[in-house]
Amino acid sequence: MKFYDRNREQQTLLNVLQQSRREARMTVLMGRRRIGKTELSVRCGDETLLYFFVGKKAETLLCQDYVREIREKLGAPILGMPSTFSEVFRFVLQLSESRPFTLVIDEFQNFLRVNPSVFSDIQRDWDLHKRTSHLNLIISGSVFTLMTKLFEDKEEPLFGRADQKMTLEPFSTDVLKQILSDFNPDYTPEDLLTLFSITGGVPWYVTLLLDSGKTDSESMLNALTETNSPFINEGRNILIEEFGTDYVTYFSILTCIASGMKTRAEIENELGNKNIGSYLVKLEDYYKVINKSLPLFARENSKKVRYHLDDCFLIFWFRFFFKYQALVENKALKALGEIIHRDYSSVSGLMMERYFMKKFQEEGRYIIGKWWDRKGDNEIDLIVVDPIAKEAWIYELKKQGYRYKENEFRKKVDNVLSQTPELRKLTIHLGSLSMDDI
Repeated sequence: MKFYDRNREQQTLLNVLQQSRREARMTVLMGRRRIGKTELSVRCGDETLLYFFVGKKAETLLCQDYVREIREKLGAPILGMPSTFSEVFRFVLQLSESRPFTLVIDEFQNFLRVNPSVFSDIQRDWDLHKRTSHLNLIISGSVFTLMTKLFEDKEEPLFGRADQKMTLEPFSTDVLKQILSDFNPDYTPEDLLTLFSITGGVPWYVTLLLDSGKTDSESMLNALTETNSPFINEGRNILIEEFGTDYVTYFSILTCIASGMKTRAEIENELGNKNIGSYLVKLEDYYKVINKSLPLFARENSKKVRYHLDDCFLIFWFRFFFKYQALVENKALKALGEIIHRDYSSVSGLMMERYFMKKFQEEGRYIIGKWWDRKGDNEIDLIVVDPIAKEAWIYELKKQGYRYKENEFRKKVDNVLSQTPELRKLTIHLGSLSMDDI
């Protein structure tokens, strides 16, 4: 698949590259696994680029890889064989004083296992050589919590050293449409929604499906449970390093949320565990995997709290692959595939809601939210507020537009307005969104 989007990010990297010709610059790329950090970093615009991958192996072996890369790309002689990354990094900084180039260090957080003192060594040498060096240093990592700690924790040696920090996001809805159209000009709204539901716009997943000819809803769903499908263990691969030994509890909570349990009480009842509060807090504040939401305009101390997973692929993975892990372990993939096809319609409704919320958010001018009462009996799927024009659009989402009944919906909205004075101050528009609007 060709390289899509990322124009803004590429321009930022190009600007930093030009700045590095005057004085060394450090850029940190963060984001979930598979989001395209490596692909973007090597497209920074520099013709001379070194790529260091931090594998989980001995530091001396890593240094051998890095010395080989330096010799092949720069033809620069290194006396002896350095045994520490500090020696290699110092050599690179000094070399760039006379010949500017880019160094990409990928999976940077793995130095925590290789040699944690590397971070202090980098800080020392960076501070000593930054003003005389012309190195364009790009650091990327996929364990979000560790990367955030390394560069945003005041107690860490690299705090404040990055000149530029970027967090990569999935493809926008418009870009996803463009990509699918390039592969399948006759795609249907159902095809687009399935692509969004499975991938959430994460480039690697999009590439896996479309490059292998899975361009319609049926073939995309079938691809999930093919023999040797990379999707089967993907959720575990993404999160197990983040969660460590507590992953079973975290995975169980996420499975509940992905299956539609929205409140702490529902999750505790399902798990038979009344002590999940600290896990929910960490999932939200530290791991950034779930979000806690309230009805639009509700007070912060409201008890109408709901939890949800933002990552579409993780919703899919926990809803099917982890929930039915017994089928996975017994290689009963045909049975799992039948379950996915059987239950996909219940998931696609939620995904359609996510799609429209993302679509409005991408315009950058609206406050987006939902509304529900204490018991959850009365619920509004989507409210879009324009705070400048003082207007609000209240939508009911139906996959088939003909199922929308305006008179019934108006009664629900009247109930919402009676309890939400903030909305009564706005010009209200009612409507429905369906698959035809995707």
